Amino acid sequence: MFLEPYHTHKTGWMEVICGCMFSGKSEELIRRLKRVQIAGKQAGIFKPATDTRYDTVHIVSHDASRIPCIPVASPAAIPALAVGMDVVGIDEAQFFDDSICDVAERLTLAGVRIIIAGLDMDFTGRPFGPMPSLLAKAEYVTKLHAICTRCGDLATFSYRKSQGQELFLLGEQNIYEPRCRACYHK
Repeated sequence: MFLEPYHTHKTGWMEVICGCMFSGKSEELIRRLKRVQIAGKQAGIFKPATDTRYDTVHIVSHDASRIPCIPVASPAAIPALAVGMDVVGIDEAQFFDDSICDVAERLTLAGVRIIIAGLDMDFTGRPFGPMPSLLAKAEYVTKLHAICTRCGDLATFSYRKSQGQELFLLGEQNIYEPRCRACYHK
């Protein structure tokens, strides 16, 4: 007797990798996307065009791992560029507006696996941009931790060493450092 499957549609899902600065989010995204490529799947890889810290056409982790990507000015550009892709990877999602949530949802419903990486909190310790909504809708969430530069405990906060109050300030170790809750609030 032949049993019909419960559903015949292609199922996608959303994975979100989050954490503070220097926790390895981009490194983990790159690792997952390289495994997708090894499996022979098609991957569309994107980041905000405003993220020019290490390279304009690669996602680059702090440990210098890299993978080619397409920089986009807006999440609205992603669906047309992702046609035929099995997997879509998106780095630095906190720099996009809330429309990234709708784009991710549409792609997932179309059967695409979405892997998104981004900061879960800004330098003030508040949820960052669209990340709370993405975390709420994801089937899989990975929260990564850095090491506190003050005490060596697990860090979950991105401490800004400069005095500016602008929310979007690209930077590396010269501007940010990971801190545990206690050292962040000192």
